[in-house]
Amino acid sequence: MRLEDVLPGAPAGARGVEVTGLAYNSRSVTAGTLFFCVRGFTRDGHEFAPDAVSRGAAALVVDRQLELAIPQVVVADVRAAMAPAAAAFYGHPTRELEVVGVTGTNGKTTTAYLLRALLEADGRRTGLLGTVTSVVGGVEHPVERTTPEAIDLQRTFRSMVQAGDRACVMEVSSHALELHRADAIEFDAAIFTNLTQDHLDFHGSMEQYFLAKRRLFTEPPPGYAVVNIDDTYGARLAAELEPVLGPERLLTVGLDARAAGHRAGGLRTGLHGSTFTITCPDGTEQHVSSPLPGRFNVLNVLGAFAAARALGVPAATAVAAIDDAGQVPGRFETVDEGQPFAVLVDYAHTPDSLENVLLAARGLTSNGVHVVFGCGGDRDRGKRPVMGEIAARLADRVIVTSDNPRSEDPEEIIAEILAGIDPEVEHDSDRRAAIEAAIAGAGPGDVVVIAGKGHEQGQEFEHGRKIPFDDVAVARAALQRRGGRAR
Repeated sequence: MRLEDVLPGAPAGARGVEVTGLAYNSRSVTAGTLFFCVRGFTRDGHEFAPDAVSRGAAALVVDRQLELAIPQVVVADVRAAMAPAAAAFYGHPTRELEVVGVTGTNGKTTTAYLLRALLEADGRRTGLLGTVTSVVGGVEHPVERTTPEAIDLQRTFRSMVQAGDRACVMEVSSHALELHRADAIEFDAAIFTNLTQDHLDFHGSMEQYFLAKRRLFTEPPPGYAVVNIDDTYGARLAAELEPVLGPERLLTVGLDARAAGHRAGGLRTGLHGSTFTITCPDGTEQHVSSPLPGRFNVLNVLGAFAAARALGVPAATAVAAIDDAGQVPGRFETVDEGQPFAVLVDYAHTPDSLENVLLAARGLTSNGVHVVFGCGGDRDRGKRPVMGEIAARLADRVIVTSDNPRSEDPEEIIAEILAGIDPEVEHDSDRRAAIEAAIAGAGPGDVVVIAGKGHEQGQEFEHGRKIPFDDVAVARAALQRRGGRAR
């Protein structure tokens, strides 16, 4: 493909250059590659341009002219130029897929898993891009981040088309939206789950965090928008979108909001799931049984159901698929070794998600609720004492431990969490020991919640060091040592 077909703004002197690949990492450059000199958080991609040239780069995309004898396209923002260039290079694959983006602080993964199940139940093979895994042509692949860089995204979309996928459901992070990774994706629908405190180390304020999420619905608007208006920011987003999309393309969901187009009523929830009735915009009702417990999961079901219906999935097909949907890894996942109490592993790592999970756990028992949790290092520090207060208020036993401390001292993170708790509670920076202690101390009918890491398979420490760690596996081993099935 010629450079001017990838980047229409290429100067006359650079036109005609043949481009055989795209890269933003110089180590990925081969002969004929167009190299994007992206400014990162710690390094500037322009520093690696000479290495890219030595590896055979055909041209560079830069924000300033470099003293290198190679065609260069100067743009205002290299990262912003990457997405449309990648879409063009890979033949605009999202024009050949039904693409749904799911964004919000909590619930993205569960909603994406559910919607994929509903679309597949309707006979549409559907790819998945998310926090836990990616699925292309029915084959699972590991992931490094929730939303990959634009070049990787567009390459994956093309692979989905080639593998026979008809649709794709993807989680879209606020970082990806702010950093233009999700630009040039043609979304058939977008879902907003909620917005609560998280990532303020990156966005700076809740307002900026909201504006980043809002980009999914405005730049440009998707075919349909599904918005949870029980959430304050969701209600604000819906009000802003209504004049743009109108009632046909703006679909609202809610448990408490009477104005919601899709509402859930008659809710009954327990450890093994929930039953409720969905009232649809046309007044019809659908009786739903879901294996996912908790009010927060009902909102996830509503979002997936509304999006599926907008994309033409029959109501009966959607309802049956909701009933068949299994557990999502690390999302209120039960660990059962026959013990006389419940053990739940959840990714909850924000104040709101921890509160939702503990409220759901409280609703499952009249006995004790135990929680093990920590907070990640090098992330929003303001939420630490808030999460401590929530845990102390809603659980009968709290054990504060490490999450992913990264470059921070685990004990200092724990101290900041404990600042929100009076009087001080148990704490142990050894996450394995903390989980084992919680399980050893649980009694019949209790609920043990292990929060923060969910599906993650490792624990991150200083200098990028990562050790294998799986909350589910650790909990299962502790239960087996306790002799769960013999009790």
